[in-house]
Amino acid sequence: MEIDVKYIANLAHLELSEAEEEKFKGQLEDVIKMINNIPTLENVEMKLDPNNKMELRKDEVQPSLTREEVLMNAKQIEAGCVVVPRTVD
Repeated sequence: MEIDVKYIANLAHLELSEAEEEKFKGQLEDVIKMINNIPTLENVEMKLDPNNKMELRKDEVQPSLTREEVLMNAKQIEAGCVVVPRTVD
């Protein structure tokens, strides 16, 4: 399968050097191969493992970016907010 890294980078509004394109192409190909090797799970009953307690991490307040830090990377700003393309009619 041929992966068009330039097209994907364009969709994500990323500018990549040729070295980065080659690096990411290899990484994306590896991900695709890994996904293709996952067996299908049709007609398999998924059960919880009673030995796995699935404990969630503690919810803690952590430092975040300031408004100025967020806005300095925005492509378009209006009234102190990031402007994004309309996605819903």
